[in-house]
Amino acid sequence: MASDRRTSGTQLEDQGIEIKASSRVRETVGESGHVNATSYNRLVLLTGEVASEADRTAVEQAVARVENVQSVVNELAVMGTSSLGSRSSDVLIKGKLKASFVDARDLFTNAFKIVVERGDVYMMGLVTEREATRAAELASGVSGVTKVVKVFQLITEDELARKLPPPRPADPAASNP
Repeated sequence: MASDRRTSGTQLEDQGIEIKASSRVRETVGESGHVNATSYNRLVLLTGEVASEADRTAVEQAVARVENVQSVVNELAVMGTSSLGSRSSDVLIKGKLKASFVDARDLFTNAFKIVVERGDVYMMGLVTEREATRAAELASGVSGVTKVVKVFQLITEDELARKLPPPRPADPAASNP
């Protein structure tokens, strides 16, 4: 029903940020780490694993210099890269979580961007406090989830009402046989 709450221009900017950030990550740590840069509304979430604290800091600084990035949330872990099994489990957790959002019917799935790393769930989006709380409750109930991290940008209920599309008028031809 509701689409992404970002403007189409911001969505395009976020895609560009992710491409540029990934390039900066490769330039900074090469293949020695496993780093994901996820952008939502110009806020970049860094997840994954790097070999050292110096790499963790260098990646954050490199990504912060990408054009249009407003802020960076650095959730990189200093450890060996996650296994294929761990990443497969993360994909399964993400699928279960998205399904629980659809089943809940009181959340707009497209309002959220979900990242899962090593069982930790990171949730991004332009959401109300009510939606943030509900999403965190649902995420914590999914099997395999070890931690829920809210990286939301909060909006008021009034701001949400302005972002939602207006209801469509009834089609009079459809009601007359």
